[in-house]
Amino acid sequence: MRCTRIVTSNTTTAPTADHAAHRITWPSMINGIWEMRRDLPQIARQLPIMANHDPARKWTVGQAFAKAAAAHPDRLFLRAAEVDWTYGECNRRANRWAAELSARGVVRGDVVAICAHNSPEVVIAMLAVVKLGAVAGMINYNQPGDALSHSFGLLAAANRAGPRATVVVLHDDATAAGLADVDAASATIEGLSFADLDAHADALAAADATVNADPAITQTLPASSPAYYIFTSGTTGWPKASIMSHSRWQSAMAGIGGAGIRLRSDDVMYVALPFYHNNALTISIASALSAGAALAIGKKFSASRFWDDVIANDATAFCYIGELCRYLLAQPAKATDRAHRVRLIAGNGLRPEIWEEFVERFGIGRVVELYAASESNIGFVNIFGQSKTAGFCPLPYAVVQADEETGQPIRDANGHVIRAPQGTAGLLLGQISDRARMDGYTDPAATETKIVRDAFKAGDAYFNTGDLVAEQGFRHIAFVDRLGDTFRWKGENVATTEVEAALNAIDGISASVVYGVAVPGADGKAGMAAVVVDDHFDPIALATQARARLPHYAVPLYLRIVDELTHTSTFKNVRVDLRKQGYTDVGGDQLYTLTEGGYARA
Repeated sequence: MRCTRIVTSNTTTAPTADHAAHRITWPSMINGIWEMRRDLPQIARQLPIMANHDPARKWTVGQAFAKAAAAHPDRLFLRAAEVDWTYGECNRRANRWAAELSARGVVRGDVVAICAHNSPEVVIAMLAVVKLGAVAGMINYNQPGDALSHSFGLLAAANRAGPRATVVVLHDDATAAGLADVDAASATIEGLSFADLDAHADALAAADATVNADPAITQTLPASSPAYYIFTSGTTGWPKASIMSHSRWQSAMAGIGGAGIRLRSDDVMYVALPFYHNNALTISIASALSAGAALAIGKKFSASRFWDDVIANDATAFCYIGELCRYLLAQPAKATDRAHRVRLIAGNGLRPEIWEEFVERFGIGRVVELYAASESNIGFVNIFGQSKTAGFCPLPYAVVQADEETGQPIRDANGHVIRAPQGTAGLLLGQISDRARMDGYTDPAATETKIVRDAFKAGDAYFNTGDLVAEQGFRHIAFVDRLGDTFRWKGENVATTEVEAALNAIDGISASVVYGVAVPGADGKAGMAAVVVDDHFDPIALATQARARLPHYAVPLYLRIVDELTHTSTFKNVRVDLRKQGYTDVGGDQLYTLTEGGYARA
């Protein structure tokens, strides 16, 4: 094969291409404020909640739900498979489940994993766990083999009783078999199905009706307590367990849900995204709870059946990721496109180039695009109803010049970061303060890698989001791209180092560099790997083994066969040039594309 050389430079430079961000103007802002006038009382009610930053205050997710259930017990909360559950019914069921978990030894600070497809039971399980002051570890059930064991290992390490203690896993029938793949060296787990949990909890209630009442400990928990561990790739390495405290969930409930999305009590939000995803777990549940509204739970997303499901559930809103919107646009036009009652949608990733087409075709009144991350300390939400924006943020942040290869800010001669000109792409940093705490990860060392210290002056600290954005004016931003060693595909963060580790362990691969490449008509970046192969290379077997080792969204879509991989002086594989060359500029290198049967020559 032809020898492949990549010309590299050790010079650190900022991204130079201008990002033509949609500008926010005074007329559009005035119009947006006028349009939200009827919601101003609702927004005003959120202000005292958002202003209270006392970490010791007694506020938790379980307490908020118990209060809502007491206020309107007969109002619809969950709808699925033509079955409705009221707030009161869900609260009593969650309390019974909490009692059963308590009887099994679960106490405050324990980690209880939840590994299940979408159903009302996932929401009930989450409520039961946090009512006890335990932490719900939201497992991505798409993870196979090593990745799944790694995730459970992180939960075990964060467990109150230490990594050798057993982690209870609440699961449905569909995920039960996959739990057998968890390596015992990573974590000792004890599976408990929803059906068994229900049966045991109902038996407890039959013997003692008081277990239907809220657990006493719920009222004593401080807002600073961790509520969830949500897995994210961050910008480097294997998935990390980011900490979502009750306090930060409350901020999302008030700021994003109450002030931004602004559901009404008679709204029904349709959720087809998995509950290990923050758009479902936090944004959707928090928005419904804030308004006393309902959630209609879709088992999984189907582009062809989506609007039928929305109509069947009488939904007036739904949550999305950008890929979901593209899939819907790609469907043939049909009568159900506008035969629904949806008045608003909320989520992230609706790209500017399809924004107007989507709104027009499906008759969407309001798009509440937002920007947030599981581990981030700030968030943006399109509170003012602007077009083609990731939203507004009142908290201190900065958009700065960054090294495209390392994902780190560029500093000037005085050691300070350099702000990016408005309208051009720059790295988003969120200032860490009492108003914008950083919960971080379960691993303190991993948390420290995300903090930019002494950014503008000695002693300040900022969270490095790892994302390129462009400022649009009036404290609004447009999302541009991911930086560092991750890319986003099918709504999921893909860690390049995780994929490389999986590929390098497969017979026939001597070395690999993984990166994301843009694909026309698709959101995010598709995975591509430049690989050095030996005589054992088998493209069919490689695809089979990659699928066994990686989540489906992390398996590279393209393979580029190269003779060698060049490194920088710091021995970091050069992804930037490969990423720019994409899958169209590969010279004489062999290119393979992932098909159903395996990798095939392009």
